[in-house]
Amino acid sequence: MRRFWVAGIVLAAALVLLPFSFHAERSLETATRVEGSQADTVRNELADRFHSPFVDQVVLVVQGLPSADSAEGAQTLEPIVTGLKAQPGVSGVVSYLDLHDPVFLGRGGGTYVLIGLSSADGPVESLVPGLHQLASSLQDKLKAHYPAIKLQLSGEIPLNFDIRKASADDVRRGESLVIPATLALLLVAFGSLVAALIPLAIGELAIATTLAITGFLAHRWHLSILVQNLATMLGLGLGIDYGLLMVSRFREAISSGLNGSEAANVAARQAGKTLIISASTVGIGFLALLTVPISEIRSIGIAGCVVASLSVLLTNTLVPALLSLLGPRIDLGKMPFTPKLDSHRAECIGVRWRLWGQVIVAHPWIALVLAGIPLLLLAMQVRHLDTSVPEGDWLPQSAESVQALHALEHMDRGGIVESLRIIVEFPKDSIAQSDTAWNALDNMTKRLEKDQRADRVISLTTIAESNRASLPELSRETRRTLLSSDGHAALIQVLPKGAVTLREQVDWVRELRKTGAPALTGVPGTTMLVGGIPALNADYETIIRDRFPSVMALVVGGTFLALLCGFRSIFVAVKAIALNLVSVAAAFGALIIVFQHGYGSRFLGVPGGTGSIFPLVPIVTFAIVFGLSMDYEVFLVARVLEARRSGLNEVEAIPEGMARTAGLITSAAAIMIVVFAAFTFGGFLVVKMIGFTLAVAVLIDATIVRIVVGPALLRLAGDWNWWPGGLATKPIDSHLLDKS
Repeated sequence: MRRFWVAGIVLAAALVLLPFSFHAERSLETATRVEGSQADTVRNELADRFHSPFVDQVVLVVQGLPSADSAEGAQTLEPIVTGLKAQPGVSGVVSYLDLHDPVFLGRGGGTYVLIGLSSADGPVESLVPGLHQLASSLQDKLKAHYPAIKLQLSGEIPLNFDIRKASADDVRRGESLVIPATLALLLVAFGSLVAALIPLAIGELAIATTLAITGFLAHRWHLSILVQNLATMLGLGLGIDYGLLMVSRFREAISSGLNGSEAANVAARQAGKTLIISASTVGIGFLALLTVPISEIRSIGIAGCVVASLSVLLTNTLVPALLSLLGPRIDLGKMPFTPKLDSHRAECIGVRWRLWGQVIVAHPWIALVLAGIPLLLLAMQVRHLDTSVPEGDWLPQSAESVQALHALEHMDRGGIVESLRIIVEFPKDSIAQSDTAWNALDNMTKRLEKDQRADRVISLTTIAESNRASLPELSRETRRTLLSSDGHAALIQVLPKGAVTLREQVDWVRELRKTGAPALTGVPGTTMLVGGIPALNADYETIIRDRFPSVMALVVGGTFLALLCGFRSIFVAVKAIALNLVSVAAAFGALIIVFQHGYGSRFLGVPGGTGSIFPLVPIVTFAIVFGLSMDYEVFLVARVLEARRSGLNEVEAIPEGMARTAGLITSAAAIMIVVFAAFTFGGFLVVKMIGFTLAVAVLIDATIVRIVVGPALLRLAGDWNWWPGGLATKPIDSHLLDKS
């Protein structure tokens, strides 16, 4: 009775959360924050110290009107600017009408309007739909006289807004591919519609509750839109995998003659605690990601912990209660092509795996050579891993913001979106009142203008044409944008040329930081901060590079201790970690070959090699794969150890362990592969890379590693497998690790 009360409480809580999952993505962010970085500091300085109206900015790209420097062009631009200034949430507007600066005149006659945004009621992205509506209305009014007119939004915020929509589309597309495929696999595995639907329902419920909870958490912490993709990917993978284990164990108990309640007790006791161990190994990797001060990666860590916890909670509470009620009716909806699972069929399946295990233990060195060499060759590709920002146009091409960005690039003004924001501070002199500080700022501006990579440099001295006496004539909006309220710090905005790649922009940022403000200004004690999108990319790469070793150490160390406590064997723990490292490295090798070098990338919707891999992909996939693949090692080794304790020698115990676990490991891995692979067909490149890497890692681990290399190493180690605990020491209850 207690089981039904607990299940009822969990189900009620899940149903209460369910409605909040439908719009959870509205609370998730697409902007990336690197906490404590220079790019983040620049943004905070502009908001708190400068009180700049352009901390968050949008670019309205204007095409199809007369040139802005003509009388007719100025006349048609006026109502557009006026309408923008009256729009709620707009904190500032700058155009050619305000500054008469050639930087606003694009090649071919186009122009743009710079719009500052400020929102007290939520993320600034929430203002984008209103701006879209206004731009559409203004365009319709002017279209009668100027049929070619186009008013399109671009910049970081609209791009993020469209990435959010692309992410949501990817989730829907991924689920539409995954659900039929996984249902088919479950039908093959169980031969029963009812049995197949239970794991699928657990996966879907795990996704919904995870999205609802992370949606609430997003009101307090910065959580990335990647939560949506990851929760769907892992919710389906883990939820279905865990449900598969519970239902399989229940059906075996039913086939042995137990009634529904008794079989549910057996499944909950034997499979339930295994799931807790499994979720714990997965959780170690996600907890390690919380140490990385990047909003995207911490978001993935939080989402991973939540989805793993909910998957095991739902499976351990709802499924046993439902199975207890179903009893033998678990086989309702029996498929005609699959015979009912009975002890004879299970034994036939086990015999085939036992024979395979006997081949491996009879020729362990041959098995190691044949399987190990290709694996190591693939793993060696890791030497070529490049984690800088990928080159090429990987943004969703159908999005208006991307089309507007391309229009800016054709106008030779794309640098306005990717500009460097440099804050230079003079500790003693006020820039507005001191010739020394003013001249130093002017010198630095001119030095930056001479850089071959700079298209245009905007600062107080360029706006005032190097004349400090003209400062009072500047608008309050301009002064707040370019000069701090205390007068000691100034903003210099550097627009890179269109030919300067993302990678070159990052190198430029690092070069400026290394040079330092005293060398650029000629004034000792001057300090400088470099922000903007290129600086954010540079800080992102640096943090990943610096934190990756510590994340690896935490994951490997935590897993080693867990295995050591579980098996009391140094060799088993070391072997499992070594094989996992090889599996991950081999998966990275495949990622490099397909995406970075472009071999076969066209089949995944990527026209050519990206030249590099998004920095977050290796660190995230390492943390996920290490926990997922460790499950398979635990299941296999636990069965081998149980066989040894029953009196079998090593040659007999290894095939016995494989006979008990290999079939279910293969089924579980097949579902994981289908789930992860489905997300490689979306339009979100970073999700493609993650999905591909996870699918390849699970494929390698569940085939080459766990049924060839791992058993061969167990055979070669012999009794050293169980040192120092030995065979007499009581291990984890083998029933708790029984997946058969």
